[in-house]
Amino acid sequence: MTSASTQSGSRMSYVSGTSSVPLLGITIGDMFDVTVAKFPQREALVSRHQNLRYTWSELQWEVHLFARGLMALGIKKGDRVGIWAPNCAEWVITQFATAKIGAILVNINPAYRLHELEYALNQSTCHTLIMAPNFRTADYTEMLYTLCPELRHYSPGELEANRAPHLKHVIRLGKEPSAGMWTWSDIMFKASEIAPERILEAQAALEFDEPINIQYTSGTTGNPKGATLSHHNILNNGYFVASLQGLNENDRICIPVPLYHCFGMVMGNLGCVTLGAAMVYPAESFDPQATLETVEAEHCTSLYGVPTMFIAELAFLQSAQFNLTSLRTGVMAGSPCPIQVMREVIDKMNMKDVEICYGMTETSPVSFQTHLDDTLEKRVGTVGQIHPHVEVKIIDPETGKVVPRGVTGELLTRGYSVMVGYWDNEDATRKAIDSGHWMHTGDLAVMDEDGYANIVGRIKDMIIRGGENIYPREVEEYLYTNPKVADVQVIGVPSEKYGEEVMAWVKVKSGESVTAEELEAFCRGQIATFKIPRYWKFVDVFPMTVTGKIQKYIMREQSIEELGLRGAANIQTA
Repeated sequence: MTSASTQSGSRMSYVSGTSSVPLLGITIGDMFDVTVAKFPQREALVSRHQNLRYTWSELQWEVHLFARGLMALGIKKGDRVGIWAPNCAEWVITQFATAKIGAILVNINPAYRLHELEYALNQSTCHTLIMAPNFRTADYTEMLYTLCPELRHYSPGELEANRAPHLKHVIRLGKEPSAGMWTWSDIMFKASEIAPERILEAQAALEFDEPINIQYTSGTTGNPKGATLSHHNILNNGYFVASLQGLNENDRICIPVPLYHCFGMVMGNLGCVTLGAAMVYPAESFDPQATLETVEAEHCTSLYGVPTMFIAELAFLQSAQFNLTSLRTGVMAGSPCPIQVMREVIDKMNMKDVEICYGMTETSPVSFQTHLDDTLEKRVGTVGQIHPHVEVKIIDPETGKVVPRGVTGELLTRGYSVMVGYWDNEDATRKAIDSGHWMHTGDLAVMDEDGYANIVGRIKDMIIRGGENIYPREVEEYLYTNPKVADVQVIGVPSEKYGEEVMAWVKVKSGESVTAEELEAFCRGQIATFKIPRYWKFVDVFPMTVTGKIQKYIMREQSIEELGLRGAANIQTA
């Protein structure tokens, strides 16, 4: 399908993904209908924890009802519709319903708390929010009433909130009514107000290059940035990720990864839609037992996950037996993949064709992927070769020049997959995408003579904890709001379980005292749990250069020694 083309004789770190398979020049809604027409009675979606099953034609019926219900609320092309919920059937129905009418879906991390929710709603000027009543220990309903107390006094659809002035509609999943909010069934009932042909009219007015999705990535300047992605971006990326695994309408993909990430909604949902494969959700969030039970019960042929998930599944297999003979392939991605874990997944989970993917949200997300016919060494020890229709070069960060093969530099990506830009943030977009339309990833990579890449570090000090991207500056900015904190520096330290954990070095204000427990309590409920530092160190000074620049790499090395994390630091990854 694809091959890596390079400049003849130069052996520089540049590759382009030539392909005999063309890009899909179609919107998500149109692609969905093509698949329904091909496979109307095949199973499209299984949400096992909800005991729900849909064929493609049944799923289309639900999608059209919900889309008409949204239109009855006045939602139209370009309006932002947020979804704040764990994995469930309503999530994917919302994904395709908004795509059909051209509303821009705003993915809100289920782990977000009040401070982050408020920012995402306001930065995206979100018009409508679809939300679960709760998730784990978080009461979303009460959280939203705290943010928008006016909800208790307004009828659904009439909200005027001081702290979220653009928000007009709140749709709450579940059957229980809540003051000021619509229920899911309310919206389905309102579909009767909109003629069915209105969906087709709205769909026909869309172009595949138009934005359809906003995904928030943590920001280096303290606030998350909304990566804005088009139909063309994400539909094609999902298609090629699935195609390179050799998937078709007979496959069933187990998707325990979160849908609010590209991994779930693009590589999972959209990959399935382009080929007619079944989407299978084992639980509302990752659970190793539920995942393994689902693979066995649903005869899944492909399993997705970040390394942390596969590590948990392998550990569970030590004490329980599951029939995983239906598995053939899958994807490990989201953070650096330990080579030993890849080998165990192949040997113990029957995933002989498992592949590694590499990319970032801003590139829809995948740029590199291993192939079925790669040697075992390449499949477990690299992130693979360039994706179809994508270009990559590795440059010297100081000079901007392409480096020779085997030399480390910054990885840049160009092609159909590069985002439209950061939502309402032209300055950040210009800094990320240069005049040649190259997306600067901030990742340090090295390319071998055959065009296979390894990710060896990051220019930015981003932390990747179990597949979650965490920018230290965002955590620092929040901790700075504590009146006892004079200065704080956040770093990533190695973790065998998560790849990295968050650590904060804190300088306390003169005359004040504070404990790690107090600072953890200060964070709880305000920032996502995965961003709260696992380790705390109280210091009087930070390591600095003579020019006053803080040396985080020295802080990291000191912390590794003090915390006894050298073993985790030495784990080899692709």
